[in-house]
Amino acid sequence: MRRREFLGWSLGGLVARLTWPEVMKMAEAQTAEPTEKLLAQAQERIEQHRKGEVSLTLRRADGQPLAGATVTLEQTRHEFLFGCNLFRWGRISDPAQEEAYRERFAALLNYATLPFYWRMYEPQQGQPRYEYTERVVEWCQQQGITCKGHPLTWDHPAGDPAWLPDEGERIQQLSTARVREIVSRFAGRINLWDVVNEPTDLSRFPTKMNRFARSLGAVAYTALHLRTARQANPQAKLLVNDYRTDPAFYNILNALREDGKLLFDAVGLQSHMHGGIWPLGRIWEVCQRFAGLGLPLHFTETTLVSGPRVGRRWGATTPEGEEKQAQAVEQFYTLVFAHPAVEALTWWDFSDEGAWKGAPAGWLRRDMSPKPAYERLRELIKGEWWTKTKGQTDAQGTFTARAVFGHYRVTVRTPDGREETREFVAQRGGENRWEWNLGV
Repeated sequence: MRRREFLGWSLGGLVARLTWPEVMKMAEAQTAEPTEKLLAQAQERIEQHRKGEVSLTLRRADGQPLAGATVTLEQTRHEFLFGCNLFRWGRISDPAQEEAYRERFAALLNYATLPFYWRMYEPQQGQPRYEYTERVVEWCQQQGITCKGHPLTWDHPAGDPAWLPDEGERIQQLSTARVREIVSRFAGRINLWDVVNEPTDLSRFPTKMNRFARSLGAVAYTALHLRTARQANPQAKLLVNDYRTDPAFYNILNALREDGKLLFDAVGLQSHMHGGIWPLGRIWEVCQRFAGLGLPLHFTETTLVSGPRVGRRWGATTPEGEEKQAQAVEQFYTLVFAHPAVEALTWWDFSDEGAWKGAPAGWLRRDMSPKPAYERLRELIKGEWWTKTKGQTDAQGTFTARAVFGHYRVTVRTPDGREETREFVAQRGGENRWEWNLGV
């Protein structure tokens, strides 16, 4: 690992003990590089952080080395989580478009964010809409797609059901009970959660949840729900998610500790760019700063539009806008995938149909036809960042290859034409060496 990345990532514990000005100074020193240099370095970083050597030693049933066998290595899934919200699943009126939405999602992505906004999820007290979520989770499991729930707690009107009482003590009981029930119900099927959404700015919404959150303070309010989720499923990965990437969010995260240990497992960073594309230097700087907490980073909500704003509304996608979107998406994904602290990247929304703010933010148009951004990402995610290779075992029965971290199917064909198939998972930080006695 390069010295700059070592300072920004491996010394997360040290950075977390620095003051914010010191963190800023360190991050700026590490990211004072032009766009061209960042992109040029990205390929090297991807090779360094997203790939590794895998080694297979194969033996016959009698234990003798299987020399001269043909080994075909085919990746079936990324370790890195490439995702999008799946909010339109089952809600598209045209059956053909619904089918295209699902097919194109599953063909490209291995990660889906499912909606748990309290007002819509439980419009009648005691009657949460579990049936819909159960169906979506089942479909995701069939496709090999990891699910995340979003959000469990939010002071926005979407997180404030109409039936919520006024009393803070009662709100606390209901809110923590909701977190406990949902997290435990889906344990093993949904193990990633945006537990608290946007705790940094508690001055925006005049809701009952907001008044309750302010009465506790941002840190105590967030810690309460993190502890509740942890008790409900100790194996879950818990996130705090925010649109703020400034000192206020960093300081809240850094204060969420118990016995010196952070109460959450990953940092949720939103990157909506309706107002303009972020410079690549800013993106890298955000990664470097929050990596200082020593935890994985998740880009949880990313938006780049492909059409113009028309007054207070959004116009339809345009060919020119789609080309700009595709170029920006390629650069953004390349840079984020290159950072060693990032382990997940989620787009917002998959299609222009039903997209947030009515913006042309999707990788698919309203008719579910793919935009250039979808095609370019497919070339990256299932092309440049995807391993399929073939070779032969040596005299000791060993085959080695450099591979993108993820799930693999291995087909072994012996010199006399017999075949056997196995699977393995190549992990960053893992030994990634296997020895198999085959039934040949």
